[in-house]
Amino acid sequence: MRIIARRSLREFWERHPDAEQSLRAWYHDARKADWRSPAEVKRVYANASIVGENRVVFNIKGNKYRLVVAINYPYRTCYIRFVGSHAAYDRIDVAKV
Repeated sequence: MRIIARRSLREFWERHPDAEQSLRAWYHDARKADWRSPAEVKRVYANASIVGENRVVFNIKGNKYRLVVAINYPYRTCYIRFVGSHAAYDRIDVAKV
């Protein structure tokens, strides 16, 4: 998969160093993935939540943080839409970020 805006991940882990290892691991796995559907994402990340508008919510660092990604399956592209604390996630509309 092609990941758009890795910089968002880096900027987040610079502010929250405890998230760095988990975000790097997700990035490494996602780059190697060839997800063709939400079901394929769920096979690898059983705890991921599939939400509207091709959004997938990943739990990061034992659910301390959340990562919201919009996936364009035909083009094999992931767009980082949000990365933040669980509390910050609760204040957003996942389908609109």
